[in-house]
Amino acid sequence: MTGTQTPAIPAGRRERTGWYFYDWANSAFSTTVITVFLGPFLTTVTELAAGCAIDADECDGTVHPLGIPVAAGSYFAYLVSLSVLLTVFVLPVMGAIADRAPRKKPLLAGAAFTGAAATIAMAFVTGDRYLLGGLLFLIANIAFGAAIVVYNSFLPQLAGPDDRDRISSRGWAIGYLGGGVLLALNLVAVTMLSEEGNPQRTLDIARWSIVSAGIWWAAFTLVPLLWLKEHPGVGASSAKGNVLTDGFKQLGHTIKAMRAYPLTLFFLGAYLIYNDGIQTVIALASQFGTEELKLEQSVLIITILIVQFLAFGGALLLGALANRIGARKTILISLALWLVVVTAAYWLPEGEPLPFMLLGAGIGLVMGGSQALSRSLFSQLIPAGREGEYYGFYEISDKGTSWLGPLFFGLIFQLTSSYRAGIISLMVFFVIGGVLLALVPLRRAITAVGNTPPRLL
Repeated sequence: MTGTQTPAIPAGRRERTGWYFYDWANSAFSTTVITVFLGPFLTTVTELAAGCAIDADECDGTVHPLGIPVAAGSYFAYLVSLSVLLTVFVLPVMGAIADRAPRKKPLLAGAAFTGAAATIAMAFVTGDRYLLGGLLFLIANIAFGAAIVVYNSFLPQLAGPDDRDRISSRGWAIGYLGGGVLLALNLVAVTMLSEEGNPQRTLDIARWSIVSAGIWWAAFTLVPLLWLKEHPGVGASSAKGNVLTDGFKQLGHTIKAMRAYPLTLFFLGAYLIYNDGIQTVIALASQFGTEELKLEQSVLIITILIVQFLAFGGALLLGALANRIGARKTILISLALWLVVVTAAYWLPEGEPLPFMLLGAGIGLVMGGSQALSRSLFSQLIPAGREGEYYGFYEISDKGTSWLGPLFFGLIFQLTSSYRAGIISLMVFFVIGGVLLALVPLRRAITAVGNTPPRLL
């Protein structure tokens, strides 16, 4: 059986480089905003809204958005979960639209520039405007996910089954490098502009660092928009009328059709669980470092830089390992290492930077490869011409859009007031997700959707 997703004309180096560059562009949001600055920044703004900065003795650390009592330390985690609940409706529709639209690049541009604009608008989150910060984050994170859906849907048209692990790993690696470069520049700003005993200056630097990520995201998105070629899906040739309404209709057909591929759904379920754990660690690591370990922001930035640059090599390393033993075995090895990471995080001593940095090095080595290989492996399980639709469901738990993990973490913190209890509770995601992944009969699943299995699984 011939793989129906293999492109008739292989993509050239320029087009692949353009595809890689969107990872370079959007990783600034993942790294500078989600991983480093936004959690502590928005938590501080929320604490100001709770009145803790005015009278710490009388403050109970609670705000009341829409009349709901929320602990200031849980606000960001709850926002992450809420954003994903909203993306459950947005991303699959975006995927269906991408498959039926004759041109995907305008969709990529619209989503990316909307997210970048919301990120840049964080410049107006001053004083106790935690609700404005939360709203802008929701817009940015949903737009971020929508753009990734369109971006991922290009992957099956860039290479055949045996080359996708390598290309996906290279994209992730370049993304980590790009995110690391901007974060290094932000570290210079923090080092040069911070004033000891001046928390307002620290808050201002964090806000403008977030803004810089939006500018970076928008500027480098121009490269894929110029270099990528249009690859209309099978549904694009038959699309009639309004693409948006057709996209909603097609989504209903896709949900029904997915039942014909239960093994694809099985893999997707496993991925959503274990990647939820990964994304929660990434999104809340900075908050854990500042609130639980009492580390300075400069220590967090240096640690994330270690993560970024080691993740560049780690993604390539695990990609090479996948070429020898197969993607699934490599992912399972990485999940076992994630269990070690979470356990070690629980025992980290307070106020000591070196152990935290060493843990960051471990995260860097396993993070990129586990995600890149999952993306390429899923591309084998998609029927031809339905890449956007299926990646719409996949993206519900990709790059910063996890929801069960942050919700679980936030609830544990609200009940125990302990970030350590929250971090150790994430082990369940890696265990359950890994077991489910090991049980998927991948070769049969790939053949079932009409594709040719790669040499190694």
